[in-house]
Amino acid sequence: MAIVDITESAAQQIKRLLDTEGKTETHALRMKVVGGGCSGLQYQLAFDDQQKDGDTQIEENGVRVVVDEKSALYLVGTALDYVDSLMESGFKIENPNAKTTCGCGQSFGA
Repeated sequence: MAIVDITESAAQQIKRLLDTEGKTETHALRMKVVGGGCSGLQYQLAFDDQQKDGDTQIEENGVRVVVDEKSALYLVGTALDYVDSLMESGFKIENPNAKTTCGCGQSFGA
């Protein structure tokens, strides 16, 4: 099972953002889980040009995503999607390891 699956929609948005910032060749999307939020843990997404010891790099749909060792424990089997509709717009994270989530979808409990 992959740590993170990146949908085509998410990959297209990541490529757009990297291109806008001029970081297409040098950066990957770093997906991280940190303490905080109303449910105890929250997701962080940021562009990063460093790969550290213990990081796992995922290449899917033409983009690179980097996950650190600790975050990988919480993210195994997660899908990263991008939605753009009348009701919501942004990255959507479907995490099968989340036991509880908050209303905004930005934090979770494991």
